[in-house]
Amino acid sequence: MGDIVIRGLCKRYGEKRVLDGFDMTLPAGKIAGLTAPSGAGKTTLLRLIAGLEAPDAGTIVGIDGLRLGVVFQEDRLLDWLDAVENIRLVAPELGREAVVRELDRFGIADSAAQPVAELSGGMRRRVALLRALMSPADLLLLDEPFNGLDPATKGAVIRETLRLIDGRTALVISHDPREAEALGAVMITM
Repeated sequence: MGDIVIRGLCKRYGEKRVLDGFDMTLPAGKIAGLTAPSGAGKTTLLRLIAGLEAPDAGTIVGIDGLRLGVVFQEDRLLDWLDAVENIRLVAPELGREAVVRELDRFGIADSAAQPVAELSGGMRRRVALLRALMSPADLLLLDEPFNGLDPATKGAVIRETLRLIDGRTALVISHDPREAEALGAVMITM
């Protein structure tokens, strides 16, 4: 897998121009941290890279054939399934014990068998993040992955996230540049 190169990316919604000639390179095997104020187009960029929307103009080169792992701003979990079942949706080859070990590293193994609908917001966020990280993805797109985590939990989850990224290409979108810096990310601003 090579670098992912974005050139001249444009996206409008009606009269509102969200991205206008945006350029960026995601270096292969590295973590890129993208920061910008609210409304600058960070989530739109993620959706364009993921192929969930089409750009009005511009190119994204190097994405074809890649497997994606995505954390959206909202958790997008299946509420009636437990944490292990939600994670195994994207990594069915993993046994329950392997998933529970990772849940333990994220501080939520005690709730592994509960339907995720019963978990707190921070616990749900960790399940959503772990689901992306445990997928066999080549490219990880993480939109505000540490939202809703208290400071002590956030530090531990950032360390475990770095371990699980394990040399894959990742784009971490955050309002807080300290989160991306803690991951050793190459910083990109919009």
